[in-house]
Amino acid sequence: MTNRLSQETSPYLLQHADNPVDWYPWGEEALQKAKIEGVPIFLSIGYSACHWCHVMAHESFEDEKVAAILNKHFINIKVDREERPDLDRIYMNAVQTMTGSGGWPMSVFLTPDGHPFYGGTYIPPSPRFGQPAFTDVLLAVAEAWQNRRQQIIESSNRLTTTIELQSEIGTGQVSALDPATAASAYRKILQDFDHENGGWGDGLKFPHPMILEFLLRYYHTTSDSQALHMVTKTLEAMAHGGIYDQLGGGFHRYSVDAHWFVPHFEKMLYDNALIARVYLHAWQVTGQTLFRTITEEILDYIIRDMTDPGGGFYSTQDADSEGEEGKFFLWTPTEIRGFLGENAKVFIAAYGVTEEGNTAEGHAHGFGVGNILKLVGGMNERAQLTEARSKLRDARSRRVHPGRDEKILTSWNGLMLAAFSEAARVLNRDDYRQVAEHNADFLLRELQKSNGRLWHSWKAGKAKLNGYLDDYTHLMDGLLELYQVAFHPRWFLAARDLAEEMIGHFGAPEGGFFDTSDDHEKLITRPRDLPDNAIPSGNAMATFVLLRLAGLANEPHYAELAHRSLSQMQPLLAQHPLAFSQWLIALEYTLASPREIAIVGDPNAADTGALLDVCTSGYRPHQIVALSNPGKETPIVPLLRDRDQIANRATAYVCVDFTCRPPVIQPEELEALL
Repeated sequence: MTNRLSQETSPYLLQHADNPVDWYPWGEEALQKAKIEGVPIFLSIGYSACHWCHVMAHESFEDEKVAAILNKHFINIKVDREERPDLDRIYMNAVQTMTGSGGWPMSVFLTPDGHPFYGGTYIPPSPRFGQPAFTDVLLAVAEAWQNRRQQIIESSNRLTTTIELQSEIGTGQVSALDPATAASAYRKILQDFDHENGGWGDGLKFPHPMILEFLLRYYHTTSDSQALHMVTKTLEAMAHGGIYDQLGGGFHRYSVDAHWFVPHFEKMLYDNALIARVYLHAWQVTGQTLFRTITEEILDYIIRDMTDPGGGFYSTQDADSEGEEGKFFLWTPTEIRGFLGENAKVFIAAYGVTEEGNTAEGHAHGFGVGNILKLVGGMNERAQLTEARSKLRDARSRRVHPGRDEKILTSWNGLMLAAFSEAARVLNRDDYRQVAEHNADFLLRELQKSNGRLWHSWKAGKAKLNGYLDDYTHLMDGLLELYQVAFHPRWFLAARDLAEEMIGHFGAPEGGFFDTSDDHEKLITRPRDLPDNAIPSGNAMATFVLLRLAGLANEPHYAELAHRSLSQMQPLLAQHPLAFSQWLIALEYTLASPREIAIVGDPNAADTGALLDVCTSGYRPHQIVALSNPGKETPIVPLLRDRDQIANRATAYVCVDFTCRPPVIQPEELEALL
């Protein structure tokens, strides 16, 4: 017998539709029932690719005895964090405030008014890991609500006030932007760097692509070799490690060890979008073939396994298959020999395969026996084994695949749109341009309303949920990158229109933006997530895209809004750079006095191509480019207006801080200005 979740489209919610728990989706029906009956809410938040979410579901939510307790004492609400990041942020802040840590599955107990009063993450079915059993927790909470209700309500109100204060933007003080902020942040990043293994942290290892992006930009500005070393050391280690899918391309979410070997095997769209751009930029800076190869393998994986026929990109690939984490990705020597024959010996040596299996470090996390592929050989060996990898990938494709969450999220798609667009331009890959344009068409057709506002999520032909701040900001970033590929004004206009919608509906009086629009569902607080997490925060990306859009649109107001947010956040950037790396990218961009480049010329002419080649050659993170064809069109992008050719030659105008240099026609002259 199914519960109410059977009517939902979220794969995560549908995974719980057959639970004996009387689940509700978040909505008025559940909230009103809790208020009318005066019973607390048990709120469970997770996502479809989350391994420990599956574990808790199997251990507790599928258990009739546990379900009986939940159904008797609570209104039970299940939420997909990817569909409702607003709820996830509010209640994650509550759990972190109460316990000092957070994660998924998230388990939170709320008053009937939605105020949190107790919570945690994974709760085992019997006492272990220093935690009580889930049933004991449920009964204790029910008893407390029955006998100490007023005390709980007062405590929950205080906690809600604390959460509200956490969303205040920075110090509230406006001060001049200071290069010393970036320098202080850099020193802190260097201090915390793992010089042996690359990356940051001595336990779990996350890729932290935004930190790597900031370091590349800092190196570009300062020529500090240590900044580049941190990037190349980390990217090389990641590309060789088990965190990278050595056969199929794409990165898993994180490793459970310090040296990038044993991953949790879920793959997230946003990780691979951000990481692909870092590898692309590292290739531009260093020319290392490995970095370009990884970029292309990530994007090819997305095309092959994560793209909807309509053009959208799917959200996640699960860690589990056949009830076991990582089973799809593990190999035995016997299997490899069976598929590769006489070439197996070289492959086994190059990828660290052993007879007994190399997953000992993963056993505690539930991994089976087998081998995670890790490149222990060099690039030459890797290149020689291209055919072997292809054979094993084809063989693996016949296994039972991990689950795939096929909902399409605007914000995550915006990040991947940016990755494909920039790769198309930098690598001169027309196939990537086509993927990017197909994706942008899909997003503006299926996830934008007739009034210009955005939906957040789409699945199986149905768009739903009001767009959040990062839907607007991340899509704007992707559209700006796509505009610079083929220079179709449509993409610029779409980005500018979204900026106006964002400013009008998400702006906060004291500066910055709320995560939800002014006409969004009223929650216990209006969330504003300032730190960067696995993806850039909406506020940080808003700052970055407004700075870039200001030059194209000739709108100083956009830059003023961005500078105001940055100035208020500066103290936090210097003190906690690992948590505010997208903010640092925005700060570095504006401190570098970015170049706004207007080129007037026939897109198909050699002299125009020569000027564009200057703009796209090498690593140039502090610029944005516009192009118009004289005589063929009236320039729509304001940066291009009133620009004429010199002597009927393709001409470039370079502007800095809304002031333009004299126009040039020679590539060497343009190079000097940049």
